Amino acid sequence: MTEFLMRSLLFVPAHNRRLMESAAHTSADVLLMDIEDSVQPAGNKQVARDVIKEYLETGKFNNRIIFPRVNDRESGHLLQDVYQLTIPGITGFMYPKSKRGEDVYFFDKLLETIEFEKGIAKGTFKIIPLIETASAVLNAQEICTASDRVLAIAYGSEDFISDLEGVHDPEHLSLFTPRAMIAMAARAHQVIPIDTVHVNVHDHQDLEVNVKLSKKLGYEGMLLLNPKEIPLVHEYYSPTVQEVEDAREMVRLSEEAEKENKGVAIINGKFIGPPMLRQANKILKKQALIEQSL
Repeated sequence: MTEFLMRSLLFVPAHNRRLMESAAHTSADVLLMDIEDSVQPAGNKQVARDVIKEYLETGKFNNRIIFPRVNDRESGHLLQDVYQLTIPGITGFMYPKSKRGEDVYFFDKLLETIEFEKGIAKGTFKIIPLIETASAVLNAQEICTASDRVLAIAYGSEDFISDLEGVHDPEHLSLFTPRAMIAMAARAHQVIPIDTVHVNVHDHQDLEVNVKLSKKLGYEGMLLLNPKEIPLVHEYYSPTVQEVEDAREMVRLSEEAEKENKGVAIINGKFIGPPMLRQANKILKKQALIEQSL
């Protein structure tokens, strides 16, 4: 599967031209052009589709990773969302309210049918299921494996807390278990885990606390509501200079040991085992993607 850089995924209400113009000049890795929750009333959904098409046709989002968030399968809007936006410039779609694998399988087949009708190569458009309910968290592994198009899964905490009838406490303790479960499900199936939005967009101290925890749990990136969050998020989801240097040295020493039949290489008094080498290669691959994006 093609490698994508997904540290920051910024929601943009697609009917709002001012915010779309602003999004075009951000450094977000992925733009989630929203046609769902933030686009109201329903009449604005066609406006949103038209604006997305217009901006792509005029080249304002050239070389950007674009994933419109479409409406769910029971909304009455999904078919038009997908049919109108399976066009050049769209990488794939964020699919909301993915409760089980069957939902993602349905969406996969809808995309396949439209690709066939339009003469587009099968599998062109990828899927990011949005995990927003208790059942979705419990079915996260099933969702990850429901389609080869699934590139990442993302956690939607606000809808989850509502479905759970829980409380989003200031310490975010109620989010810890589902966050851990979603990240583990994703990593178990080589899918990218994307953490939930930080709703207190002006509290960057709390954002930093959350990003640190998110990275420890194995997340690759985060959903964002405000472009001002991007620098901090990129800082924490990017390898440090030291991590990159250490990774390069591990790879060099391992290659040298292999050439000289020395067996296992050693760095700073530690054996460089297969897990360390795999992690080093992942760091270098991510750093290469970051450098390509600059």
